[in-house]
Amino acid sequence: MAAGTAAAPGTGPTGGRPAAARRTRRRVLGVLGLAVLVVVACAASIAIGTRPLGLGTVWDVLTDRSLRTEEAVIVRDLRVPRTALGLMVGAALGASGALMQGHTRNPLGDPGLLGVTAGASFAVVLAITLFGIGTPAGYVWFAFAGALAGTVAVFVLGSVGRGGATPVTLALAGSALTALLFALVRAMLVSDSDSLDAFRFWVVGALAGRDADIAWQVAPFIAAGLVLALLNAPALDLLGMGEDVARGLGQRVWLARTVGLAATTLLAGAATAACGPIAFVGLVAPHVVRAFTGPAHRWLVPGSALLGAVMLLGADVIGRVVARPGELQVGIVLALVGSPFFIALVRRRKVATL
Repeated sequence: MAAGTAAAPGTGPTGGRPAAARRTRRRVLGVLGLAVLVVVACAASIAIGTRPLGLGTVWDVLTDRSLRTEEAVIVRDLRVPRTALGLMVGAALGASGALMQGHTRNPLGDPGLLGVTAGASFAVVLAITLFGIGTPAGYVWFAFAGALAGTVAVFVLGSVGRGGATPVTLALAGSALTALLFALVRAMLVSDSDSLDAFRFWVVGALAGRDADIAWQVAPFIAAGLVLALLNAPALDLLGMGEDVARGLGQRVWLARTVGLAATTLLAGAATAACGPIAFVGLVAPHVVRAFTGPAHRWLVPGSALLGAVMLLGADVIGRVVARPGELQVGIVLALVGSPFFIALVRRRKVATL
């Protein structure tokens, strides 16, 4: 640079530091704010229901294990397990949505894109039709196995060809397999009305009717999936610059894709198995979080997990309030709220950019 020529603000050796500091501060504050919202959502989920409970009562029940009142039974046996399951499932769907959008470079990507939902649905129908299993605790393992099989099938189909597995081939394979499996599901349900009655309680997506046993069953898979998702986040930042650039920087692309696929399968498969297909959490959460984190997946993945938990618990609370003394399933509430967001997202001019 010639002498006497002033550098543009923010372009010199130290000019970018204030901007970077502001960006980091915004990300930290955003994630901390989401963590506070998670605490608020958990408190509301435990306190609000057909029988509202004060926060003081909830605190007394949680801190004094000797209480044997009716409120203690409601809190410990019903609402705490339900809240814990909602917390895990929401976080799993949010994080898996961020991974899916990052790996496929598709802003409309969600966990169902890899055949997770279709595989789980097909397995649940088989469990109901062939084995007469009609309770969530009974077919949760079938659903998880179906989700895993669906994801593996999509990966195998997407890997066929000279170029191997790419975001485009995986998305196409997922769409094709999803159409096939849902066609088979509908064929079996049409021929068996008893299976239809049992299946519709699972496919609507709900936290109601799931006890603590289901939460314990899926917890290890969700925990492992979250760990893999966080480990995969730095690799996604490199892949976002292009696979050739990522390879030049020492990133093993095949390993990053495999870890991301495993994390998505564990997270989305366990969440779908436990509560049924729940739409829009994996789609909406990453887009909202990206508004303050930017494309940095180190921040986007944990932020999406936190917002996913807030969304699911908040929708569950809303469903209890609007339909009191009954309740509206969380899948229905999220569909009503998520549909307008989806339409607005599609209408954005720069929807293809991440």
